[in-house]
Amino acid sequence: MTRLYLVRHGRAAAGWSTDRDPGLDEIGHGQAVAVAARLRPFGPLHIETSPFQRCRETASPLATAWGVTACVDQRIAEIPSPEGVAMSDRVEWLKHAMNGTWNELGVRYTAFRDAVAAACRSRQGDSVLFTHFIAINAAIGAATGDDRVVIRRLDNCSVTVIDVIDGVLHLVEGGHEADTLIR
Repeated sequence: MTRLYLVRHGRAAAGWSTDRDPGLDEIGHGQAVAVAARLRPFGPLHIETSPFQRCRETASPLATAWGVTACVDQRIAEIPSPEGVAMSDRVEWLKHAMNGTWNELGVRYTAFRDAVAAACRSRQGDSVLFTHFIAINAAIGAATGDDRVVIRRLDNCSVTVIDVIDGVLHLVEGGHEADTLIR
């Protein structure tokens, strides 16, 4: 059995409609320190992170505390917006997508979902994955057989626990939920 701790990144310094790769704001940095303190007793473990700056910055305090290097895994990156959608229209597209299912979004998005699940299944030992709201929901859906894009409204720096047993994902604990502003 492999235990995974999926951590949603801390609060970003900019919204999805204004910056493709923002870092963390001051609150987000505080959240990253707090989640590192929460997870520190479980390690040191392997750390994977989305390539996006907000995830790398959220992973940094824990990686430093454990003396490990966080490895980047593209498969746990943010959900891509559709080709040709203007930056200013990304939030409206995402809000619409969040109310549906992966199959309704089509092949590009079921492939994204499947890549997230594959990234989780491929871990060879207990790990912490710093990733995104939708990616964690994709993992929860794979663990529970739920095709909805959003199953839990995960808060910044929430921790979702998933066990991988014989290549099958099992939800142990859903991360803390909150009304997250999509901006």
